[in-house]
Order: sequence, then structure tokens, then C-alpha cells
Amino acid sequence: MKKTLLYSLAVLASVTLASCNGDYDDWANPQANEQEASAAKYGITFAAGPEAESSMPDADGVINLVTVNTTDANVTGYTLKSLKVNGEAINGEIDGNNIQVNAAELEKILCNQNNSRASIARDMKVESKVSVNLASGDAVAINSVGETTGKFTPTATPQLDEKGYYMLGQINGNEWDAKSPVWMNKISDGVYQLKVTTTADKNWFKFYAGSKYDEGGDWKIIDTGALGCKENGCEDSSGYIYFYGDSWGKLQTMVIPGAGTWIVTLDMNNLTYSFAKPVLYMAGDANGWDQIDYLSGEDGVNYTGFMYLNQNGFKFCSQQNWDGTNYGGAFFGQESDNIIMDETEGYYKVDVDLSTKKYTLTPITTIGIIGDATVNGWSGDDIDMKYVPYNKETKEGRYWEVKDITLKTGVIKFRANDDWAINWGGELDNLTSKGNPANIAVEEGKYDIKLYPWADGYAKCEMTKK
Repeated sequence: MKKTLLYSLAVLASVTLASCNGDYDDWANPQANEQEASAAKYGITFAAGPEAESSMPDADGVINLVTVNTTDANVTGYTLKSLKVNGEAINGEIDGNNIQVNAAELEKILCNQNNSRASIARDMKVESKVSVNLASGDAVAINSVGETTGKFTPTATPQLDEKGYYMLGQINGNEWDAKSPVWMNKISDGVYQLKVTTTADKNWFKFYAGSKYDEGGDWKIIDTGALGCKENGCEDSSGYIYFYGDSWGKLQTMVIPGAGTWIVTLDMNNLTYSFAKPVLYMAGDANGWDQIDYLSGEDGVNYTGFMYLNQNGFKFCSQQNWDGTNYGGAFFGQESDNIIMDETEGYYKVDVDLSTKKYTLTPITTIGIIGDATVNGWSGDDIDMKYVPYNKETKEGRYWEVKDITLKTGVIKFRANDDWAINWGGELDNLTSKGNPANIAVEEGKYDIKLYPWADGYAKCEMTKK
């Protein structure tokens, strides 16, 4: 009986194994499937469409970007699977043999990719993916991919106004007084800049072409030269310019959010604008020549920041790249291209005056914590912090820290050189060193603390309770 059972199990196992082997054979050697045939079989080719080189505005609003062809008479059409322009997806449709896109959508994609609305022919690399429809009604499940090229020229931008540009709105006390325009300063061909002051939470403004200025304040004339943004109340600190006659739509009014001093830039070459608090960046050997150390100001002339410097050179820059104005050794009267300081390597308060072309370095040997929340109180010694230098490989550091510090419920401040000449207070994520900054409230506990003194508008503190 036992042998009979074992024999039965062996037969069952062999049948099962044979079944598995059969499945394996089918998987390893699949039958030919017409639905997965290669694109080459159907002679599919991709070519630049009849409007692959075109410009805006387009008469019908449609650009025939790619033409798909085949040598197989059984192919009756195509289904568009995906479409990309310079690696970015765009909506498209098949019309006969042509792949079409919306002209306005194509224009915006190319302008955004180039961060410019300038009317310059933009190169396109187009990637099309289609499947094939057959006369039998079948859809061949292949994804045939083709690459084509083209050029597209955005809408013609206004010619540069020979009389320049001005601003109207809630800036510099103008309050939309059309008879008292606030004229911008030309800093290069097509680029204008203005230092403005604001007093409200929302400060509305527009740009205007100088040739359309009317001394009598006639808004019907003035508005013909208006330059605005896409959405009313837009607070985008770096956006595109819209104007009447613009295919991108009617212009709206921008907003500067918050009171203070701002540098407003109008770039008519690229039809862009920007506004920002006055700031310079330091790039040098000490921070890997990255523009990651800050100096802030209120007037666009005087700037202050805190950073580590060495004698291997540095520069101050108006942008976080090398495209703006770069202030090197020559600007400050040195023979070298970079600024070479006479002082020893270390941490400094850095003051720059662009009007006098001078910079001043105040050494900071210590930064400590003081206050009634500390064990020493207001009258005792500061609790010194340790500086963590910048690691060029990990991109970390540039802060002062102390670990396992015990605090009582109360308040603290940070100060330099065991003195009140330089101190920081206020909100942890927005510390300030100007005036008499507010105390920082803390709760009882043990903390790891990191202080990033940097500059007003960038300084912050991280307190991790343990």
C-alpha cells in the first residue's frame, strides 16, 4: 500500500513537472506576435513638419511640428503616445501625417526654458512617440520614436524706448500720481533699475514706456505704454513682462509684498522683471567660490554680512552667478583681479560701501550665548560657541554651534567678542543684528544650537531640544 502511494505521488510529480516545463518552454520561446512587430517593418520615418521653423503670432494658432511617414500601404494612420520639446512634455495631436501643437503653448515652453521672451529663434529638439493603425482595424502595439529638430521665434517684443522707462504705483510715495513719474536708471542696453521704498503689506505698481509719458497726466495716453504681469496682484519677484498687443494676453498689475527697500530691475531685452532686497554675495576660496555668503543692505550702496575669509582671494557679486556685477580687487583699488586681504584668515563682519569703493573687516573671535536663561545670567560670562567651517565636498558648515547646553525658561541673545557692539536677536528663522534686536524666548531644557549669523534677512538659528 505504501509503495502504491509513493508510485502515485511520483506520477503526479512527473505530470506537474511536465506541465511546468511546458510553461517554461512557452515563456522562453514566445510565439511571434504581429502586435509587437518592429517599427522598421512598417517603414516609419519622422521628419521636421512644414512649420518646424516658424514664428509667433501664428495665423491659425497651430504649429505642424513633425511629419510621420510610412512605406507600408497597410498603415492607415497613427496614434500619438507622447511628445517632448527639449525634453519637456507638450500636448499634441495627430492631423493626417502631421503632429500638431498649440503655438502659444510651444512659445511659453521655449521662453521658460530660456528664461527669456526675446524674439530670437529658439532651437528645438522634438521627440515623438507614436503607434501604428492598420487597415485591418488593428492598432500595432509598438512605440515608434523619432527625433526631429526645428526653430521657433517668439512674439516680437517692443522696440527699446529711446526715452527710457518709469514706474507708477505705491513706490517712493508716488501713489499713482501720473504727473510725477519715478524714472528708472539705465544700467546697460535695455536694462533699467531703480531703488524703491515701500510702506504697505501690498504695494501695487506697473512699468511705463517713456515715450508715452504725458505731462498732463492723461491716462489714455500713458496706458498705451504700460507694461505689466500675467495675473493681477502677482507677487512673483522674478517674472515676465506683458504689454498691449501681446499674444500672451492683457497685462495686469504687479505687487511688491512688504515694506522696505527694494532693487527693481526691468530687462526689456528678455521681457523680464525682478525685485529683491538689496544684497551682495561673497564668493571666494573660503567657500569654494560659490555665491553662498550674504551681505544685505537698505539703500543699494551699503552692505553688511558675516562670513569666514582667507587670504586666497574673494569677490562680491550682485547675483548668485557671475552674470551680474562682480566687484573684485580692481574695484577696491587693488592690482589683483580678486580681493586679497591683509588681515589674517578668520571670521569677520564685512561692511561694503559701493559709493566710496571701500570695504571694512571687523574680526569676530568669539560668538557666545548670554541671557537669564543661561547658567551665568546676563552679568556672567558668555557661553562660547564653536565655528564649523565650510566643507567644500559636503557643502555643509558655515555656522557656529554649541551642544548639550542646559537652559532655563527665560530669554537669550547671541553676541560677538563678549561685547554688545555686535549682537543678534529676534525670531529664530529671521534673526537681525541691527538696532537693539529683541530677546529670544526659550523653554527649560537641554539643547544643541546652531547659529547662522550671515546677514539680516538670511541669519537664523536652529535649536534642537534633546
